[in-house]
Amino acid sequence: MAKQPSSYTANDIQVLEGLEAVRRRPGMYVGGTDIKALHHLIYEIVDNSIDEALAGSCDHINVTINEDESVTVEDNGRGIPVDMHPEKKVSALEVVMTTLHAGGKFGGRSYKVSGGLHGVGSSAVNALSEWCEVNVYRDGKIYFQRYEKGIPQAPVDVIGKTSKTQTGSTTTFRYDPTIFKGDETYKFETLAQRFREMAFVTRGVTISLVDNRDNKEITFHFEGGISSFVKYLNKNRDSLHDVIFVEKEIDDIGVEVAIQYTDAYAESVYAFANTINTIDGGTHLTGLRMALTRSINEYARKSNILKDSDPNFSGDDTREGLTAIVSIKHPDPQFESQTKVKLMNPEVQTYVQQIVSDGITRFLEQNSSTARKIIQKCLTSARARAAARKARDLVIRKSALESLTLPGKLADCSESDPSKTELYIVEGDSAGGSAKQGRDRHFQAILPLRGKILNTERARLDKILNNNEVKALISALGTGIGDGFSLDGLRYGRIVVMTDADVDGAHIRTLLLTFFFRYMQPLIESGHLFIAQPPLYLISSGREKNYVYTEAEREQLVKKITSTGGKFSLQRYKGLGEMNPDQLWETTMNPDNRTLLKVNIEDAAEADRTFDMLMGAKVPPRRRFIQTHAKEVRNLDI
Repeated sequence: MAKQPSSYTANDIQVLEGLEAVRRRPGMYVGGTDIKALHHLIYEIVDNSIDEALAGSCDHINVTINEDESVTVEDNGRGIPVDMHPEKKVSALEVVMTTLHAGGKFGGRSYKVSGGLHGVGSSAVNALSEWCEVNVYRDGKIYFQRYEKGIPQAPVDVIGKTSKTQTGSTTTFRYDPTIFKGDETYKFETLAQRFREMAFVTRGVTISLVDNRDNKEITFHFEGGISSFVKYLNKNRDSLHDVIFVEKEIDDIGVEVAIQYTDAYAESVYAFANTINTIDGGTHLTGLRMALTRSINEYARKSNILKDSDPNFSGDDTREGLTAIVSIKHPDPQFESQTKVKLMNPEVQTYVQQIVSDGITRFLEQNSSTARKIIQKCLTSARARAAARKARDLVIRKSALESLTLPGKLADCSESDPSKTELYIVEGDSAGGSAKQGRDRHFQAILPLRGKILNTERARLDKILNNNEVKALISALGTGIGDGFSLDGLRYGRIVVMTDADVDGAHIRTLLLTFFFRYMQPLIESGHLFIAQPPLYLISSGREKNYVYTEAEREQLVKKITSTGGKFSLQRYKGLGEMNPDQLWETTMNPDNRTLLKVNIEDAAEADRTFDMLMGAKVPPRRRFIQTHAKEVRNLDI
């Protein structure tokens, strides 16, 4: 029997009034309801305070996480207007907090540039909060209004007096637990990284972060702006020259660029638009890269370092070891979405290209010895890249001759749909043998690696491609590497790093993470990389056996057994090979029981700096890190 069509009349057209649309579709406004979106609530309010700083009206922003998980954002800007709105006939403060697409950023008079562009920031946060309170200090008075789930509880009221010189806004909100479910909470480190970036790209502003939950506090203020940012990123690298800084305004669009080459092999380039980190880049990043490649090639030809018969340097050649920040301030930026990850304005590319070309060319002509160092680095990079290309072609040709065979050590699965399969990368033949026997052959593949793979932080691509363990990894994944990387060829939906729970295992895991971060970053960004959590102990008491994954769990269980007069035996698993196949399946590989940690990049700039410090060539920063954190070590294998 044919299904009767449901009615579709005027009565079926729903109109979501006020902020109800935000509560029904939070993903459209703050990117979802996960931990990332939770932090986004704070960023939206802080963005408004940063806009006041960009307007020259604010130089202090204080962010406090309160003990009840509410957050207070306080600034010394002009204060949100509180006078009567001519159309809405209520206080402008109420309009800003309860109406989408309302704010001072559309007319161009209040803000020349701003990060909060769509006028949905404060109102979206208000809508997604259990409660929200705003104090405005303006005209010698303190104004106040409280909201619950976006609804004002009373009109804006004057609750006190203040000095004429004290102005600003204080917003306190508590996220709505019926929308942001689960036990996720604000992370101090995540917020600190974001505010550090904001302080770098907003010269002269002071941003303080206080966490009253565990008495943490940090304050950021950088007079050097993005030049300080580049120095901060290069703290653990040897630089070839002082930071090159260029700044110019064209057609009301401000452009700042800071550039420095180092002895490293990786490229560390970050782009900002109106203080917002555009993680997917955009026209400002394209302009920077094009200008850099063109300027260096022109100088190399003019100074006769590149001969007529030599090919031009590629973009990759001119960016090896480059650390750069491009920051633009635009009165009307166009972003790809509300979460502002990519800048789309075409004119920005032209302006950035022009400003960077002029600045770089001038620097190279005035600093010939430094220019030669940079060109020499590009030449070395070009030769290494040519060698890498040959090595890659050799791998491809060899694969073609062998009918695209996979590495001999790989135990593949029978399922061919990547969305249903997973690859376990394990250390050594012993663990590999247990994993191969214990796995579900239908969807789990095993790739054992022999010993420690190459430290890819200290090697060029040509050397990396000659390493057998790395070659096996690239071949098994099917994605290619570096420039040729594509997720389209990915053979497994989950890549799981499974190493021993000891110091060597942690080292191998770090080496693998370094490789994935530097050469297969989209794999991490797309949520394909995981870390397995094997148990630390097996605690047996009578007939009962319990696997324990943390020291806290062990202490709790031992306490429980001994409190009832029971006896127990404890087995510490230092290696996966110590477990028989059944145990390994039950504890670490069975989807019903196991714990997998998803690897993500909270902040690419900070991750870049951390990998450089832990895995780079300079020893003193690593020694300082070990000395600083030595007392925090809980488990050290002797």
